[in-house]
Amino acid sequence: MNSGADFIVVANRLPVDLERAEDGTQRWKHSPGGLVSALEPFLRSKSGAWVGWPGVPDVDVEEFEDDGLRLIPVTLSAADVRDYYEGFSNATLWPLYHDVVEPPVFDRAWWDSYVKVNHRFAEATAAVASPGATVWVQDYQLQLVPQLLREQRPDLRIGFFLHIPFPPVELFMQLPWRTEIVRGLLGADLVGFHRPGGAQNFLWLARRLVGLEPSRAAVGVRTRPGLIHVGDRPVRVGAFPISIDSAGLDGMARKRDTIQRAQQIRTDLGNPKKILLGVDRLDYTKGIDVRLHALQELLIEGRVDPDEVTMVQLATPSRERVEHYQRMRQGIEQVVSRINGEFGKVGHPVVHYLHQSVDRRELVAFFSAADVMVVTPVRDGMNLVCKEYVACRHDLGGTLVLSEFAGAAAELTSAFLVNPHDLDGVKNALHAALTIDPAEGRRRMRALRRQVLTHDVDRWARSFLEALGSQGLN
Repeated sequence: MNSGADFIVVANRLPVDLERAEDGTQRWKHSPGGLVSALEPFLRSKSGAWVGWPGVPDVDVEEFEDDGLRLIPVTLSAADVRDYYEGFSNATLWPLYHDVVEPPVFDRAWWDSYVKVNHRFAEATAAVASPGATVWVQDYQLQLVPQLLREQRPDLRIGFFLHIPFPPVELFMQLPWRTEIVRGLLGADLVGFHRPGGAQNFLWLARRLVGLEPSRAAVGVRTRPGLIHVGDRPVRVGAFPISIDSAGLDGMARKRDTIQRAQQIRTDLGNPKKILLGVDRLDYTKGIDVRLHALQELLIEGRVDPDEVTMVQLATPSRERVEHYQRMRQGIEQVVSRINGEFGKVGHPVVHYLHQSVDRRELVAFFSAADVMVVTPVRDGMNLVCKEYVACRHDLGGTLVLSEFAGAAAELTSAFLVNPHDLDGVKNALHAALTIDPAEGRRRMRALRRQVLTHDVDRWARSFLEALGSQGLN
């Protein structure tokens, strides 16, 4: 596989994870997560390449092909995982970009590791890209790659997309390496965000941090809406709300075995009158505690009957070695225990809490079985789970309760939109969703499905690549 690739995605992780068994054998497993779910179908259709980490530290893996997709592994050491990934990416950038829900840590050693690893990704990409290739860099872990790649390969067409929120200017300015991050992103030909507000924040920062720095006067940055000129090179900035493979999920939800599994789930839960469902990565931004406290108060007030309503919370393990994630998990599990201790019966807990990954077919069955989908992040770039739920409801059943601080709220306006900081508002929305008139529920779901099925991942990718002016569409 020595020939160059014409279209390359660069992301922190490959779309498959390397797993080590106790007997020393290794196998590849499909990666969870919204990024892979969103991009993989599109990329496979283009026979492109994907550059990323295989998910296990200190393992050198040769590039290989998987179902027409060329995979280029980037090796990370255990120290890289600790400092670049768990450190700078997830204890500095993640909380900073999510409205400082937790205080970010500014550690110089973590920054040094972030720079080093970004260099490694840029070098791997430069080596595999054919002349004039299109490269699409993904997300907050690799914000320096566009400029590093441009320095090595000025012939490339480079796009960057941020999958998490871009913070308000006042918060971003706290970052000691704010100028370096902005310069890194300005190496792209197109910088994409979920929402227009993120694009506007970035435009202001590019002018403030790069354009007004005397030592960079020769380069210069001047802005107008949607466009920045770095020297004589134009950089476009825009909003491209990501979506899902909605047709694929719709088709999976219609299969006989999925419908039967959904019915079995309801039976296994005791055939309650209503099922509430939460599906989240276990993260402090997701507001899992918010919905649990809301349910608890509804039970205490007698507005919800524990004999009629059951909640299922699927919490995918996440960043298990980070201390505040451990504390958050303990807090959530304590609330689950209190609810079940006070309102459950033998063989009939009110909340079924699963701290484990669930495969895609099983997840579609859960979506099909649930009467109310509860998505209450305190901050989320988009949130694809709510769109996946809608795509699975071909029966026009089900109701969506959605935080207004998820990027998807701007599109899914027929959901019950809530402020996750307003516990009374969340309680009232949950109660309204549980007691909604079926005709009104069908009307809302029909509108939600029209949006999600029309604006799918293929449309998102095409809109970005058309704005990039790439050859990836051919």
